[in-house]
Amino acid sequence: MFTTLIGAYELERLVSAASVRVIDCRFDLADVDAGYRQYKEAHVPGAVYADLERDLSGDKKTGHGRHPLPSTDEMNAVFSRLGIDARQQVVFYDATNGIFAARAWWMLRYLGHQGAAVLDGGWQQWVDAELPAEQGEHTASASAFLGQPRTERLVSIDDISSRWNLVDAREPARFRGEFEPLDPRAGHIPGAKNHFFLGNLTQQGKFRQPLELQHAFTASLGKLPHSETVHYCGSGVSACHNILAQVHAGLDEPRLYCGSWSEWCTDSSRSIAEGEG
Repeated sequence: MFTTLIGAYELERLVSAASVRVIDCRFDLADVDAGYRQYKEAHVPGAVYADLERDLSGDKKTGHGRHPLPSTDEMNAVFSRLGIDARQQVVFYDATNGIFAARAWWMLRYLGHQGAAVLDGGWQQWVDAELPAEQGEHTASASAFLGQPRTERLVSIDDISSRWNLVDAREPARFRGEFEPLDPRAGHIPGAKNHFFLGNLTQQGKFRQPLELQHAFTASLGKLPHSETVHYCGSGVSACHNILAQVHAGLDEPRLYCGSWSEWCTDSSRSIAEGEG
């Protein structure tokens, strides 16, 4: 069973044996329909499509950030529609360094499904390997997925305190508060350290080896992350990339603050920090 990453050739063997559910998570924040268009043009055979905003996010009117976590019932309904059952190997992929696939991976894992992995290197690795592709839209037979949330893996805005080892996944300039392209205030949560999610990847766009990831985390944080670590980002998406990296590195599974900066910064009563932290 693959629980963090899977290679393109390994995935192709599972696809050929019809022993995997593949989910295409391609998405573009600047063009929200682009991922679906790309999926219909070409995708891993048998893959079904999951949209970041319609499937992997809850109602924005709740005020819990730009991509709030759906309710347990909503997540179970989405994964049921995607044809996932409790014993199935599931693989997610995207074309954006794995951030959207990692969000889906985290959600399924949060509901207790361990057989979930991300295609290492994403769609580009599949294309580069010259593996077969399929056009159009594939619809899976619906299942009855009934996951149970591992609530200890999730942290709310009211839980944030000095007890946590906070890690911000955004690019360094945003973390330092030099600019903010998406949210009303710039900066970061006081006490947080910055580990830019792209530091988890090689120049070829694949995840670093476990020992390399441990060194990268230590370089960013001054120590290895652990189970009391809470990852966040702008809206709870790229933070999941850091969680995936931490687990793949063989370290204790951390927690997610899904509301992230987009929730924190909208409350004027909450303090913010700038600079290196």
